[in-house]
Amino acid sequence: MTLARFTAASALVLAGLATAQAQGLVQGAEEGAARGGMAAGPLGAVVGGAIGAAVGTANGILGIDRRERFRIYTTAERRPSYAYAGNLRVGSVLPEDGIVYYDVPAEFAISGYNYTIVNDHPVLVEPRTRRVVEIID
Repeated sequence: MTLARFTAASALVLAGLATAQAQGLVQGAEEGAARGGMAAGPLGAVVGGAIGAAVGTANGILGIDRRERFRIYTTAERRPSYAYAGNLRVGSVLPEDGIVYYDVPAEFAISGYNYTIVNDHPVLVEPRTRRVVEIID
């Protein structure tokens, strides 16, 4: 690969990262791999996927811009908090009964997740498995 092509590929991968910045791990990896693959073929896809996943994970599903707005929204809604006895962390599976799951409003532009309040913290939950995917502090 020539220096000019490598430079162009790197620029496109970095541009892809800006897009992936407000997405989660999987979405960031997919976007980074797609943009890297378009720019530099298979090697670009691998590098772009890894970098996109890292950026997506660092920013969480909501992303930096929407995280604080979402916390303020959930506080204003005054939803009841579920008392979780274990150590609440990403990956914890919440019970099916005794807890209420709510739709995430469209203004936050994330689909496929619900939210609830656990131990006074808003959490994003994958609805099918009830697995915590993000804790909003």
